[in-house]
Amino acid sequence: MPLDGKALGLTVHNSLCRQEIGSVIKAFDGSDSIVIACTQESALFSELAEQSSKPLVAPLRFINIRELAGWTQEAKASTPKIAALLALADLPEAEPVPVVNYESQGRLLIVGAGDQAFPWAEKLSDSLDVSVLCTEPGALPIARNFPIYTGEITKLDGYLGQFSVDWNLQNPIDPEMCTRCGACVEVCPESAIDDSFQIDLDKCKSHRACITACAGIGAINFDRVERQRNAEFDLIMDLRADPKMRMSQTPQGYFAPGKDPLEQALAANQLLGLVGEFEKPKYFAYTEKICAHGRNGKVGCSACIDVCSTGAISSLFKSGQGTVEVNPNLCMGCGACSTVCPSGAMRYNYPSVAHQGREIKTLANIFAAESAKVKQTQAPALLLHNLKVGTLALDSLGRLAHLRPNQFEGLPSFVLPYGVEHIASTGLDLWLGALSYGFGEVILLLTGDEDPAYLAALETQSDLGNAILAAYGFDARFSLIQLNSVEDLQLASAAMGKLRQRGFLSAICTPASFGLSNQKRETIEMALEHLQKQAKTPLPAGGIALPKSSLLGGLNINQDTCTLCMSCVGSCPEGALLDNLDEPKLSFIEKQCVQCGICVTTCPEQALSLAPRLQTVEERRQKIELNETKPFHCISCGKVFGTAKMVDLMLLKLGAHGAFAGAALDRLKMCGDCRVVDMAKKEL
Repeated sequence: MPLDGKALGLTVHNSLCRQEIGSVIKAFDGSDSIVIACTQESALFSELAEQSSKPLVAPLRFINIRELAGWTQEAKASTPKIAALLALADLPEAEPVPVVNYESQGRLLIVGAGDQAFPWAEKLSDSLDVSVLCTEPGALPIARNFPIYTGEITKLDGYLGQFSVDWNLQNPIDPEMCTRCGACVEVCPESAIDDSFQIDLDKCKSHRACITACAGIGAINFDRVERQRNAEFDLIMDLRADPKMRMSQTPQGYFAPGKDPLEQALAANQLLGLVGEFEKPKYFAYTEKICAHGRNGKVGCSACIDVCSTGAISSLFKSGQGTVEVNPNLCMGCGACSTVCPSGAMRYNYPSVAHQGREIKTLANIFAAESAKVKQTQAPALLLHNLKVGTLALDSLGRLAHLRPNQFEGLPSFVLPYGVEHIASTGLDLWLGALSYGFGEVILLLTGDEDPAYLAALETQSDLGNAILAAYGFDARFSLIQLNSVEDLQLASAAMGKLRQRGFLSAICTPASFGLSNQKRETIEMALEHLQKQAKTPLPAGGIALPKSSLLGGLNINQDTCTLCMSCVGSCPEGALLDNLDEPKLSFIEKQCVQCGICVTTCPEQALSLAPRLQTVEERRQKIELNETKPFHCISCGKVFGTAKMVDLMLLKLGAHGAFAGAALDRLKMCGDCRVVDMAKKEL
């Protein structure tokens, strides 16, 4: 690599991998934190660090500047990029998050055809507590080394250590009770029973000789009423071609290798290691009080439930108050729930947006400072990718760009890769923050293994982000690169080639100084205020319309039909709608509205509709009056008990009712107390 040690202010090692390993061991005894700018020998260096004579002052860090910067067609211009990546690696690690615990005793259920399930059961039964559920008949082993069930699964849910399985015992022979004595096989005149010890009901002519032969055991019953069975397991190995759990990210402890022998062997190897106690990060944080899922029995926002591919999120209503409930054991950390959440009630926490903000701000600042030294003015592009598979794809692309530069393109010098735990976890708050820090664009690299719901969510958020930028007069700056698989390096190379030919995009604003907040709405508001100050075109009065998916917007109201009953105020989970204690007046603060729509569904007069739009920051902060009317005074005592419009509506709807005929109609113009008094007088 053409490394410029002078520009980087560092001593460059040419053969650090092996020949200069003494330099690394010597550094272990020093008093500085250590960053190794290559990942090829990370296993070796990590092992040496563990064997060091004294503990390291900080965890050993690795950053790959070779495949990501030095092995590209623009290696000579990559010094600012390398400096930025080195600065990123030197930042403190994220704060630890709570953990989720699992406990497995090794109770394994193998589901599938007998001829495939039994051999694996024999192999694994020495190490695991194995049971088999045969969905297709197979020759039963003579030795009863493990329980064998038959039937069709009706329900399978749970996670590592907590799986619950329901199945329907369909065959007259119960293999749990069968002793494999063979008496039923011998006496059956139609040969409807074979060594699978299951009755072929198409051949059976109901002679019932098998029942007589099995009388002492009682394993055969054609008139069985109770067919449902249930059991709990720690692990599931599903060998069926059509597995029960079809989500893109299956729960911990569930393996569905299908009928591929290699995949089955890999799954079996993993199963052997899943006995004992385990933990994983708790990826999310949930703030119930700002959740817009439901109020007054009405469902508003269900975005997190809709996008979750693992079934970890469910709806929960208590006394009309709607919240969501997340099973942390089922959550696999995709973070899509936080991306689509309009209020920020669901927040990704591994790491937090605040931590990611500090890192991308460092990337932008160091890149800009180093570019200025060499009199470059290009703005960097932020390339977001999955930390595991995305890194693998980029490393492979960089290696091919080095070995076959005429066939493969490496990353351009202005493209800064940034790995996240899952690509679906990143949303508008981080993207807008990146542009505010001076990035010219944000690109998401998808490697083809994402759930379709995640892809749809990211495309929707990208379109919304570009619509917001368009409202300020900026061109689109959010885009997706969709690979078919992590090995689809030709497509990745073509995408990088297009970027290099196009060149960098200039920053749309001067770099901001604020830090990103863990509160999504707060971060978005800060970014919008910063972008608005430098907008190419000012927002017109009334704002610019945004897509229906917008988390920003206002309300339209039909003042003629609104009775100011204030049902909408009681239903609003964010305090965007306000009433007035002194007079009948409905107010609204657009900044607080998350476009959940609960107010629209709650309004008995259907007087409200959502208005997704972008107004100026100042307009969105103001409290405006949506509707007001004159108060109505009781004709008896003079007390205010409603609005003139509400009383007029009551007179219109109830005036023809027999209970209010004649002089009784005046009772509708009285408060509750005076109405009771008037009725009592008339009865006397």
